Amino acid sequence: MLYHLFDYLQSTYNLTGAGVFQYISFRASLAVIVSLIISLLFGKSLIERLRSLQASETIRTLGLDGEEAKRGTPTMGGLIILAAILVPTLLFAKLDNIYIQLMIFSTVWLGAIGFIDDYIKIYKKNKAGLAGRFKVVGQVGLGVIVALVLHFDDDVVVREQYTVATIQEAPLNAKVININGQLKYFKDIKSTTTTLPFVKTHELDYSKVLFWMSDSSAKKWSWIVFMLVVVLVITAVSNGANLTDGIDGLAAGSSAIISVTLAVLAFVSGNLIFSDYLNIMFIPNQGELVIYAASLAGACIGFLWYNSFPAQVFMGDTGSLALGGVIAVLALMIRKELVLPILCGVFLVENLSVMLQVSYFKYTKKKYGEGRRIFKMSPLHHHYQKLGYAEPKIVTRFWIVGIMLAIFTIITFKLR
Repeated sequence: MLYHLFDYLQSTYNLTGAGVFQYISFRASLAVIVSLIISLLFGKSLIERLRSLQASETIRTLGLDGEEAKRGTPTMGGLIILAAILVPTLLFAKLDNIYIQLMIFSTVWLGAIGFIDDYIKIYKKNKAGLAGRFKVVGQVGLGVIVALVLHFDDDVVVREQYTVATIQEAPLNAKVININGQLKYFKDIKSTTTTLPFVKTHELDYSKVLFWMSDSSAKKWSWIVFMLVVVLVITAVSNGANLTDGIDGLAAGSSAIISVTLAVLAFVSGNLIFSDYLNIMFIPNQGELVIYAASLAGACIGFLWYNSFPAQVFMGDTGSLALGGVIAVLALMIRKELVLPILCGVFLVENLSVMLQVSYFKYTKKKYGEGRRIFKMSPLHHHYQKLGYAEPKIVTRFWIVGIMLAIFTIITFKLR
């Protein structure tokens, strides 16, 4: 919104200083500041409002330390996060950018699913909340929409580069530029390629999965493979964040670390010089996602003001489902979804701990007549609570692991 205003003022009236809004780094910095301000100022009034509406979720009795102190704490605090993401994005991003439009849509979509779930739990007194099948339908539905847009929209392209010895060797009307002493020209194409970590031939084309087909047929039907990947990634990361939101500050802090990392990767992928240096695919118009990622990081950090131990508010499914989902969509847009098992390692381990616990319990119950457990309790953070670790210690150590994974994710692009 402000970008378009200042762009108009500069082009029409040549307003001094208006051109600074052309810089992504400047707008991203403002987005972080505004998201923090919204979290801090809007958060306090919203918490009081939620408390007056008795919007507190029933705390299950799990035999964990500090359960009684949490009773009566307002939930649905994810509304703070959603506001702190959407407002700066609307203010500072290019609203005619397809990536930004899709991120805004995904945020509202997932936030609405989480809000309905929280509403049913709180006001309909149904501890189960929204039926699991409806959550999955919502996540799959978003995955289908995101996949179709990213695959078929004409503005979603990858810019391939070609090196020539002389300008005359380039195609007619091709723009040739000198990068690090080499003459290169570029061509925008539709592509189903994504980034592979660790591998020197660092790109994977989803059409290669259909190896039994001819190249033309594989290209034609690759969108189906891509759609399945998108649905799987969004569902897995969204549910992973949801499971991680079990103790004060864990999900918000972990999401902040992931968001900062994705902002770095989005900036690199949207910058011609850096993408060429690191040999990462350059994606035109995708640099605007840095604004969204900055807003997301600021929203998560600002939310910690009220959600750190002891929490004054819980994010609820309104926040956790949305956080995981938008992280997945953001990674898909910058074509870094295959590094998510590393970057979102905390979410992954939390997910796996539940799957292993449930599977092993059912297996042993069927085989021995009584269910046995791998962990004292799942998700994994509850296992450590059962071992006697204090919540702040668990959260801090999970954050440290998250930071290590984030750094490792970034250096994988140089390790190749």
